[in-house]
Amino acid sequence: MAKFPHSSNTGSRSGNSPNSNSASDSSSNSVWTVTALNQQARGCLENHFSAIQVEGEISDLIQHRSGHWYFTLKDEESQLRAAMFKFQNRNVRFNPENGQQVLLTGKLSLYAPRGSFQFIADQMAPAGLGQLQQAFEALKQQLQSQGYFDQLRKQPLPTMPTQIAVITSPQGAAIRDIQSTFARRYPAVQLLIIPVAVQGDGAASAIANALDLANHWAANNPPTTDLEALSPGNACPDAVIIGRGGGSLEDLWAFNEQVVAEAIFRSQLPVVSAVGHETDITIADFVADMRAATPTAAAELLSPDRRELLGLVNNLTGRLQNHVGYRIEHARLRLQALAQRVKHPSYQLSQYAQRLDQLDNDMQLALQRQLAQQRQTLIQLAARLQRSSPAHQLDTQRHYNHALYQRAVRAIEARLASHQQHWRRLAETLNVVSPLATLNRGYAIVANSEGGIVRSSDAVAIGDTVQARLGEGELSCQVVDKSKR
Repeated sequence: MAKFPHSSNTGSRSGNSPNSNSASDSSSNSVWTVTALNQQARGCLENHFSAIQVEGEISDLIQHRSGHWYFTLKDEESQLRAAMFKFQNRNVRFNPENGQQVLLTGKLSLYAPRGSFQFIADQMAPAGLGQLQQAFEALKQQLQSQGYFDQLRKQPLPTMPTQIAVITSPQGAAIRDIQSTFARRYPAVQLLIIPVAVQGDGAASAIANALDLANHWAANNPPTTDLEALSPGNACPDAVIIGRGGGSLEDLWAFNEQVVAEAIFRSQLPVVSAVGHETDITIADFVADMRAATPTAAAELLSPDRRELLGLVNNLTGRLQNHVGYRIEHARLRLQALAQRVKHPSYQLSQYAQRLDQLDNDMQLALQRQLAQQRQTLIQLAARLQRSSPAHQLDTQRHYNHALYQRAVRAIEARLASHQQHWRRLAETLNVVSPLATLNRGYAIVANSEGGIVRSSDAVAIGDTVQARLGEGELSCQVVDKSKR
């Protein structure tokens, strides 16, 4: 982030002219917003403390579900809030834990929304000597606890492979050793070379992707032995060799990455790991189905010796010749015995003709019996159909519907009579309680000039005009006297 100059009026809330060029005037007269001040402080920190390293102990580690890491880095006297985002922490070669001493590379910054001072880490490594070895041991322990090294999940190697995928550098000595060993011991095999970088940035991902590609070929392409027609479109390897020549721990580190271990673990093809020399041990060696001390040893594991195969073929050829000779002699003797038992064909033909006549008679009788049974069944079905005639059923249903109609008419008439009688009773009851009936008996309803009902003599004064409603008509009256009784 660019540093904000002191002479700028950005974030100022004063009434000064934005064209003022006096840094002292701006500093003394401007009032900064909190946001602008935090942004300027963050710019200063990131410009002056970028690409620095800091060492300390991890505490309060939070590995958020978003993939970001948040923790505190502390020493004996101070502590510093730190964050490492997922795009950087996915390259960390070990699992950080609380209490672990680490070396961080990154920059100082300030989280503006809270104004909190923090360190943004781009790289993380175990502190002190043997950082790579510590990372190696940490990943080894993690994968072993997850079952990546279990012998029960390891696959057997094919005894007579037709195609083998080799994942290595095309310029290294390993590929030449593998090719020469197969040419000497088992030239019938087809090698599918998948070139990758075996060290440096991106090497581990390239190896993992190449292993996934070999599995994709095996799962989607039919096997082929046509060397001239071989291409990625029809390749179908039986096993995979991954490896390289010797080197330092740093040189071999691509084979200690978790992404390579996971690719070997999920591989459906048997994997032979041939990394470095006999004394070199990598994570790939532990996860692979078989570990070879060298690339040459890996080729020997997957290639039967040609001389041993020729000896086996010669032995099997002799055994086959002896067995075929025995079978031929046995067949000759049996043929002689059968020839003595063979009868003239006319005898067999007469037997077959008699048998054919017998079968014809049996078939005729069977057809006659079946026709008789079908005829009897047809007669029975016709009788049942007559009894179940739709005309009879329709007549029965017609009488039934007429009876239902008559019952419905009577029920409706009865219900109407009942409702009419009930209505008359209700009308008589209503007439009894009707205020009109009360008025017809000589009573009146008195209302004041506003239309309100007068229920007491106190509600009117002498001289007021009231309306009296009678059983027939109304009267307009004036109050000349009032009293209570």
